[in-house]
Amino acid sequence: MQQPHDWWNAAAPAQANRIAELCRGLAANPALPPAVVDQLIALDDHDIRWQLASRDDLGDGQIHRLAATGDTLAVGRLLRDGRLPPGTVTDFDPAVALVLADLGPIHPDWARRLATDPDPATRAAFATADHVPADALDTLADDPDLDVVTETARWARLTAAQAERLAAHPHLTVRSCVAVNEYTPPHVLVALAGRRQPAARHCAACAGTPAWQFHDWSCDGTHADALLALDGSLAGNPSTPPYLLREHAAHPLLQVRWALAGRQDLPRATYLALAQDPVAGVRGDLAENPAIGEDLMRAMAEDDTHDVRRRLAHNPAVPLDVLIRLAEVVKVGAAMLPRIAAATPAELRELAASAAGGARMLAAAHPGLPHDLVDRFATDRDARVVKAVAPNPALTELQLRAMLTEHGPRVAAAVARNPACPPSVLTDIARRTPAVSKALRNIAVHDGAPADALLACLTDERARWLAAGHPALRAETVIALLADDDLGVAARAAANPALPGRVMSELAAAAARIRRG
Repeated sequence: MQQPHDWWNAAAPAQANRIAELCRGLAANPALPPAVVDQLIALDDHDIRWQLASRDDLGDGQIHRLAATGDTLAVGRLLRDGRLPPGTVTDFDPAVALVLADLGPIHPDWARRLATDPDPATRAAFATADHVPADALDTLADDPDLDVVTETARWARLTAAQAERLAAHPHLTVRSCVAVNEYTPPHVLVALAGRRQPAARHCAACAGTPAWQFHDWSCDGTHADALLALDGSLAGNPSTPPYLLREHAAHPLLQVRWALAGRQDLPRATYLALAQDPVAGVRGDLAENPAIGEDLMRAMAEDDTHDVRRRLAHNPAVPLDVLIRLAEVVKVGAAMLPRIAAATPAELRELAASAAGGARMLAAAHPGLPHDLVDRFATDRDARVVKAVAPNPALTELQLRAMLTEHGPRVAAAVARNPACPPSVLTDIARRTPAVSKALRNIAVHDGAPADALLACLTDERARWLAAGHPALRAETVIALLADDDLGVAARAAANPALPGRVMSELAAAAARIRRG
């Protein structure tokens, strides 16, 4: 990292990329003075204007000036965030009109122009908008570009007549898109499942459609692979009546079985069959499904694949005794398990009294523990339990220090995640030798981290970017980071509210000078 000095005041064109990137970071700085906002608006930079458009502190005049630039990305963001009234947009621009079509009905002439735009990407994007009039959908459904038709079939709020027409399209890819569209009426889905439409003439394989998902397809005229994919689309559509799918547990296409494993409306026999699937990913999705029933959950707890058992532990309906056994044999991760989040006070005490460290660990992670259980877990003999309770804000400084003394680096990152961890403890953790990288990353985003602790975070490759944006850094440190060898770190520092306003203004002025040449 270069030494800090006012290098930006004499920035040569060679520094243009750095200055531009710093100004993009600056545009996200929550402490940006209004005058600097105006300086940045004047820069002809789409990324800067888009970032400025996301600010919630813009004045009416700044919003007007930002919109007046004609930058479609910025205008679109202002519209989506509700800070620019749709009625103020009077000139047709396809990109802006697409945003308006998501927000509400647009002028019929604008809808017609979007549906017939020369760019097929614009027409396809219009097909996915929330407010497309029926006559425009008819136009899009008859588009000469297959991609536009498939987007219409996949996303549009089709009328029954439109869905029926597209379900009989000669290309099977369009039919598959109708099959996965949640707005498709059930009777059309039933017809697709029963192959009641006239035989298709084309599929992705025989038409030579270039896409990764079709690389192993072949077609002898029967479109067999595409018809299997149609079943996959139906299986993935929550609107598909479940009785159409109950016999598909042994379907030859993995996509179908995978989709079925996540559905919660299938009969027990289908779930039992899926539990025997040879693909662990299918069984894993099934293990997380709360609709499979307690008996099947108990059976799946004996699955020979670790990931299946781990995912069963994340099932919100898993029996508590099954979860206790799983906690001893699988890595459940640091996230709060849904079943534990829903545990009653009595169940938490039952877990706390268990001889199994895994059970105590599960309870220790609950954020609503009574104080006596917090105190008990803080002195638990099992480091896993202490690590789980360490982020609890009810812990005192003495308890946190005792944890570190007893268990050291095994709990350091968890202690650093505690929102009530005192600055002095964070500083001590940051200065530990050898450093605990994960602890440094947690300190780098901790609201209470002091400047000295953050300096230590800057020495860690993975924590450096995080720490560069922390408002507790000293101003001189933030200024120095603007010249960091890692441009991402430098831009992060530019977004730091600890950056002096003088420097913010000078950076924006330097960018303007470079653009003027």
